[in-house]
Amino acid sequence: MDELPQLWNIFRGDMSFVGPRALMPQEIEVNGAGETVSIDTIPGYQERHRVTPGLTGVAQIYADRDIRRRDKFRYDRLYIGKQTFWLDVRLIMLSFWITFRGKWEHRGQKF
Repeated sequence: MDELPQLWNIFRGDMSFVGPRALMPQEIEVNGAGETVSIDTIPGYQERHRVTPGLTGVAQIYADRDIRRRDKFRYDRLYIGKQTFWLDVRLIMLSFWITFRGKWEHRGQKF
């Protein structure tokens, strides 16, 4: 239910159903040494901003919720490189399946 307002953004054209989740440039990431790192310096950040952000994506479906952004950006780059209509359809259907099963918060295999 908390994603319903995003539908307005999709209908306005600011978002799509599938794509990397939008991030704010001022967000930070903490590296292994406990130091903060600006996310715009992480490999993959620039590539993911060349496509329209989406409500769901490869990282949301296949990655654990609490993985590092560097790893999440790898999933986003996979999507950008293999983006097709049928991949979008599959990701949308998997998103509905995971939602109906209530497995979004579940770590590990979601479907």
